[in-house]
Amino acid sequence: MTRPIAFIAYPDCQMLDISGPWQVFATANKLSGETRYRLSLAASAPGLITTNGGLAVKADCAVSELSHQPLDTLLVVGGSGVMQARFDPALTAAICKLAPQVRRLGSICSGAFLLAEAGLLDGCRVTTHWRRAEQLAREYPRLAVEPDALYLESRGRYTSAGVTAGIDLALSLVEADQGATLAGQIARELVMFLHRPGGQSQFSEMLRGQSRAGPLKRLLDVLHADPGGAHSLESMAAVMAVSPRHLTRLFKRHLAVTPGTYLTRLRLEQTRTALLDVPNVSLEQLAGRWGLGGAEQLRRLFQRHYGVSPSVYRQRFHHGRSEPLQGDTPCR
Repeated sequence: MTRPIAFIAYPDCQMLDISGPWQVFATANKLSGETRYRLSLAASAPGLITTNGGLAVKADCAVSELSHQPLDTLLVVGGSGVMQARFDPALTAAICKLAPQVRRLGSICSGAFLLAEAGLLDGCRVTTHWRRAEQLAREYPRLAVEPDALYLESRGRYTSAGVTAGIDLALSLVEADQGATLAGQIARELVMFLHRPGGQSQFSEMLRGQSRAGPLKRLLDVLHADPGGAHSLESMAAVMAVSPRHLTRLFKRHLAVTPGTYLTRLRLEQTRTALLDVPNVSLEQLAGRWGLGGAEQLRRLFQRHYGVSPSVYRQRFHHGRSEPLQGDTPCR
């Protein structure tokens, strides 16, 4: 069975938002030895489109022409040009016309703005590049924006975070269509891990702190140097010479989380690294080392934050053979 997939592009779109997912589907064709996916690139008009990196791509057809052919999946790519493209009435009208005809409608990165402007994401849980998430939530309050997710499916709509997360989304679509075996073969062919779970955070707490620290840098340096230390709200406030209430305000203003939430996420990051680097470690040992209570509490926190259990995470991302974790459910 051949599934037609179309990408919608526009001037100043992100090149990798096209080429990354496109290559996943193209590799599915190559490895299976048959045309599982028929790919096309559409724009307001056929012809060359200059991406925001300066490299030009060629649109096969106009978006309006897609309604005259069978179409399984429609994906809107992201890029800086979406801020102008979303206000093109002919483009949004054409996408609205196509939406009821396709089995799957989705966006990559900031392409969510175009679907949101067309009213096609109302009432859905969505994600986008973390840098644009706050703007998306503010400008389109009918959306439930989850800024940390890599990709999401909600009410038949698919959205993904920035650039490489589009590859993860494409792999998840191939797995749904063709099974995990082919998806795994594609991941190996492209020299990448099996696709990351959609609920996994877009970026680490280390990067979050470095990029948004502001006046909190002194305290974040202390926390990052010893995440498992006995850091109470009062002791953290003392490092900054402010009251606990003011410290909480600073965290919410600069990092959009409370001090306790930030510290928990930082500790979870340490356990995530240890799962891949330390053989035969148990959840109880990890929880004790990083101040995360007991094994069951750690398992629940890990599942909530990354969307998978610790055992499944180790199974998916460990380079070699992984033993089942003590204190967690067996890998399946």
